[in-house]
Amino acid sequence: MGIRPYILPALKWVGTLTGIAAGCLIALNISISGWGFAVFLVSSLSWGTAAFLMGETSLLLLQGVFTIINALGIYRWLIA
Repeated sequence: MGIRPYILPALKWVGTLTGIAAGCLIALNISISGWGFAVFLVSSLSWGTAAFLMGETSLLLLQGVFTIINALGIYRWLIA
């Protein structure tokens, strides 16, 4: 059986839980809120990989755009 049957559900759960955590971090607007974009990046990459494996083009496109937005957020909040 191996690990393969567990990859897709794991990616989806990681994407969901990190998305919820990142949304909470940003919504709190506290000193570490900028790290929410880094956590959102993990969510986007996880969901993007799941979308690729499922053959879901629209979800893959959405996560690609979110990845770019999250990279911009990381730059603006954590680097610049």
